[in-house]
Amino acid sequence: MPPMGGPGGRYLTEEEKKNMPKVTMALIKRVFSYLKPYWKQLSIALICIVISSVTGMLPSIFTGKIIDEGLIAKDFGKLILFILLTFGAYLISSLIGVAESYLNTWIAQHITFDMRNQMYRHLQSQSQHFFTVNNQGEIITRMTSDISGVQQVITSTFSSILSNSITLIVALIAMFQKNWIMALVGIAIVPLFTIPTRAAGKTRWNLTRESQECSDEMNGILNETLSVSGQTLVKLFCKEEEEYKKYEAVNDKMVKLNIRESMAGRWFRVILTTITNVGPMLLYLAGGILMIKHGSDLTVGDITVLVALLGRMYGPVNSLLNIQVDWLRSMALFTRIFDYFDIEPEIKNPRYPVIPEKAYGGVEFSHVGFSYEPGKPILKNVSFKLMPRHSVAIVGPSGSGKSTMINLIPRLYDAQKGSVLFDGKDVKGLDLHFLRSNIGIVTQETYLFNGTIRDNLLYVKPDATEEELIDACTKANIYDYIQAQEKGFDTVVGNRGLKLSGGEKQRIAIARVLLHDPALLIFDEATSALDSISEKKIQDAIDPLIETRTAILIAHRLSTILAADEILVLKNGEIVERGTHEQLVGAGGVYTELYETQYKLHK
Repeated sequence: MPPMGGPGGRYLTEEEKKNMPKVTMALIKRVFSYLKPYWKQLSIALICIVISSVTGMLPSIFTGKIIDEGLIAKDFGKLILFILLTFGAYLISSLIGVAESYLNTWIAQHITFDMRNQMYRHLQSQSQHFFTVNNQGEIITRMTSDISGVQQVITSTFSSILSNSITLIVALIAMFQKNWIMALVGIAIVPLFTIPTRAAGKTRWNLTRESQECSDEMNGILNETLSVSGQTLVKLFCKEEEEYKKYEAVNDKMVKLNIRESMAGRWFRVILTTITNVGPMLLYLAGGILMIKHGSDLTVGDITVLVALLGRMYGPVNSLLNIQVDWLRSMALFTRIFDYFDIEPEIKNPRYPVIPEKAYGGVEFSHVGFSYEPGKPILKNVSFKLMPRHSVAIVGPSGSGKSTMINLIPRLYDAQKGSVLFDGKDVKGLDLHFLRSNIGIVTQETYLFNGTIRDNLLYVKPDATEEELIDACTKANIYDYIQAQEKGFDTVVGNRGLKLSGGEKQRIAIARVLLHDPALLIFDEATSALDSISEKKIQDAIDPLIETRTAILIAHRLSTILAADEILVLKNGEIVERGTHEQLVGAGGVYTELYETQYKLHK
């Protein structure tokens, strides 16, 4: 008998139809390339499916023997024999089914394991540009639900196609062996079940989709109006009644959809029950005509077997009718995953990377040009030289290209014109690990992991000693704060460091960079979002550092960069002024304007 839980039939959404993948032999080969390493397990799983499908049919066949050779012939010995054989067939089929399920799950888990590792490594190799232009949620979806969906494809779609096809073939062979006329009658009955099943399924599919959309709308109203900010807005503008009426209308729509969906299922079950009962009746009628009117050698047991086999055909036929939908969805899933795999990393380690013995941190920009989008240059013909153990400050209005400049040094992006040199060598020729391990950047948006202060510091140097931690934190002007905490270095900072103030996070970030011990230190707007007291503490930490290391300082607040050996003034992607603070402050240019804005207006 077919399942009574609801109408079968699955359908492609309009979006799925619009984005239907082009199924090519190359795509299919690529999909099966992930199965190839597990061909032995797949072969055993296939054998299990065949044996399970065949043994699953035996109880239906033995039922005929029980009736004819046991009950009607009144042979108690054969009755017991076929009952035991039926029980054995059920047991064997179930045990093999367990083995098949285990193998399918094992194969699926290992394939998703391989794909997750491959995807994670591939995503790690992508440039900064990839993560700025692609939606983070979409990236996570590829890593999680899409690759997890592969497991469902292997354990359900592929195995279901094989199992149902074999079950259907075995059932048809068994029916034709009994009586070809009855088999044809049975085949003619099957569409009577599948046609209304798919029609009712389509109705419920549409109602379910509408109900989901309605549920999403209700959740949207709840999220907007019952959040702290939403409730404040509703109260301030006296919109309680209006929001209530909006929610009531959507709630009423949901109730009506749920009633329609429930009743559609009821009517379907009436039709389904009727048809599933009509099928056996027609077989009994056809068998009766053959036995009574035409003297056929059919037995009561034969007719019972044919009715049982017909019932076993309903499920596989209905499932196989959905092959196209399941197959296309599976191919669409693999296509989305492969689309990501096919994205070539923009920043790659050179084929023969240069790895110098030591890094000194010298930087040189030679006629550098860069743009994120064609025709919209961010940097134009930028040239400057920073000698080891010297410092340079880069200032300028927002959007002038300051952060872009420093992103080119560790090759988060690559210069499109000119060249960026590190210790006299083009960064594109240096080993990426060597280059980045010798550059330490403290950014405005400090990122701390949800762990302890110690965890965040040891991230850059897992084998650091307690003395090294203390030394780095002392230089970063944060050790006094850590000592004052009950748990010291084992104080939990919270998600993204939310338990710390902005200044405390920044100083821990500086300590982390110092523990890394880079040849070049870069401070990118490290104090721009802080209050004066926090800024002073960070400034006290930075000033001694730039006296002993190669450093680049980027800041809006000019007080941060007064100790630099040279100041570069950037405007619209070009260096328009350079010199010391004393040389630039009275020059009447961009620097003078920045200086007067920040200082004279506060006098």
